[in-house]
This record gives sequence, structure tokens and C-alpha cells, in this order.
Amino acid sequence: MIPSPVPGLSAAARRRVRVGAVAGMAGAVLFVSVFTVYGWLYPGYSWTGMFVSELSLGSYGWVQVLNFVLTGALVLMFGRGLAACFSAGAASRAGPFLVQGIGVSLIASGPFVTDPSAMFGQTSPHGMVHGIFGAIVFTFAPFSCFVFYRRFRRDPAWRPLAGWTLLSGVVLTLGIVLLKISQQPGNGLFDWKGLVQRAILVTFMAWIFAVAFRLRHLCRLPQHSPSTRA
Repeated sequence: MIPSPVPGLSAAARRRVRVGAVAGMAGAVLFVSVFTVYGWLYPGYSWTGMFVSELSLGSYGWVQVLNFVLTGALVLMFGRGLAACFSAGAASRAGPFLVQGIGVSLIASGPFVTDPSAMFGQTSPHGMVHGIFGAIVFTFAPFSCFVFYRRFRRDPAWRPLAGWTLLSGVVLTLGIVLLKISQQPGNGLFDWKGLVQRAILVTFMAWIFAVAFRLRHLCRLPQHSPSTRA
């Protein structure tokens, strides 16, 4: 039997882990589902050439704003659950901090609507604020994968996710480089910048879902005494 990652935790801490796991799964599904469906319904919107944040523009932009805020709150709860689970050892501080930072940044970026067709080159005050918090999200995402990989590769309970976590970090890093390149008009990637951004977001949200699903599964296993842990 796979050893539980949360032996010896108080009932309140175990509850935080369970709630965080469900929140992580829900946040990942919510964010991708909303920007996918809303992108199909948004008149004149191009999911290949426009950013997810541009769904916040227009009379129904509040839908994507709310998506940012709700997803951020759920990711923040997920980060708190990770902090309760990994109370010591590798990634116990940096990992949950990075995930919670992403949650806070998603919440903060929502009300500050992006400038059209911009990500790294915002010019309006609200666009610049959105860009700052967006940059935090896209910086923390690959770092969180690499930080947790250090833990997962050594922990028997989490080793099945180690390879996927490392691959996600590499894909996110390469995707962010391509996204930066795609911002320059006239190159071949400019008309595909929306697709590149979606590849990044889907990869990271899939990683969050996988980790949250594993966390929920392990938390439901019987607790083991410290002597039985690997």
C-alpha cells in the first residue's frame, strides 16, 4: 500500500489538505472550461491569435474577470492544502508559497483588465497592473514544478508524478520563451500567440489537477505510523 503523506496531522490540518485537494481540481477544471467555452461564444474572438485575458474585454468581460478571481481563490486554497501536507522537508516552504502566490496573482489580475493584444507591453494603468500579476503567474508556474520535482522524485508516495512534474516544468519554460518571442509583430508566431499561451495554461492546470487528485487519493488512505513511512 502507498504510504500516506499526511501521518500525524491534526484533524484540522487533514481537513485543510482534503479541501485544498478538491479546490485544486475544481480550479483547474473551472479555469480551462470557462476560457474555452467563452472563447467559442465570444463574437470575433480568435483562440489562436488572442490571449485568454482578452476575454475580459467587452460587455461580457466580467465572465473572465470572475473566472480569474474564482480560480485564484481555489488555487490559493490548494496551496494552503499543500502547505498542510508538506510540513517539512524539500519543497515544504517554497512549493506552497509559489502556488499560493499564483493564486493571489490570479485574484489580483482579474479586476485589472488587460490591454488588447498585449501581455508584456501593457500601457494603460490597469493593463500594467494586470501585466505585473500575469508575469508573476507565468514566472512562478515553471518554478513550482521544478521545486516540487525535488520532493516528488525522493518521496515514494509522489514518485509517480515526478516525471510528469519535470516534463511540465520544461514545457512551461519553453512555452514562456515562445510566448515572449511571439509578442513581436511580423514574426511567424504572432498570429499563434493565443495558442501558445493556451498550451502553457493547459499544461500548468493539468499539473495542478494531477497533484490535487493525487493529494486527495493519498489523504483518503489509512494513516500510518512514522515507522512505516519510506
